[in-house]
Amino acid sequence: MGFGCWRNPLWLLAVLVLAARLGHFQRWEGFQEKSMSKANMNSTLQFFMETYNNASNDTYLFQVDKLLRSQMQLTTGVEYMISVKISRTKCKRNSTRNSCPIQSKKKLKKSFICDFLVYTVPWMNYYQLWNNSCLESKHTNKNLRFT
Repeated sequence: MGFGCWRNPLWLLAVLVLAARLGHFQRWEGFQEKSMSKANMNSTLQFFMETYNNASNDTYLFQVDKLLRSQMQLTTGVEYMISVKISRTKCKRNSTRNSCPIQSKKKLKKSFICDFLVYTVPWMNYYQLWNNSCLESKHTNKNLRFT
């Protein structure tokens, strides 16, 4: 390859743009409490809930009941560190309903506080769950992990 490739102005321009971009990402220091776009938030939470429900052996589906905290960090994509309260719904696992009300029967109510880390490249519709932990929010202290 040698030094001849640097004579091509397009190649040099591409390298400079990449270096400028990487410099931009390096200015971010850790997770920031920044607001996410509604579309990114919804798709990230949807990804998390699909992953949770697919790994769960509960008869009913769970859904996000309350967003407790969200932080983001720019890397080669976007990392979201999110805390949510999730609750059991009235919809069974095989339900095709788009909207499921939260379970109201006292014996069937169940909620968890979940902390999770998702890596995403939103413009490519790519999501990966890197870490998660869910703690039952009432009566018992069961720790749940899934992958």
